Amino acid sequence: MLLIRAIVRPEKKDEVLYELSTAGFHAATVIDVVGRGKQKGIKIGGIVYDEIPKALIMLVVRDEDKEDVISVILRTAKTSAKGAYGDGKIFVSAVDEVYTVSTAAAGL
Repeated sequence: MLLIRAIVRPEKKDEVLYELSTAGFHAATVIDVVGRGKQKGIKIGGIVYDEIPKALIMLVVRDEDKEDVISVILRTAKTSAKGAYGDGKIFVSAVDEVYTVSTAAAGL
């Protein structure tokens, strides 16, 4: 199993979630976050904004679903055909175990 964390622009959050659900990936956790990337924030005039609003979408998927999920996010989170700085990042981590709290069942 894998944990996929996608940091996307807030205005793309609903579209990414819709497309993931349409592709069969309904379960997700979404957190509104702030941060900055390699560009160290945005400078407008003399003011530097280094806490840029983003959305963090997290889902746990089976290993064989990784490419499908990443493909949906990459296609949907871009702001243009070429993409742009600030469109986001995707992080993939291994998940050793998963438990459902209400039933204590192990696995997805």
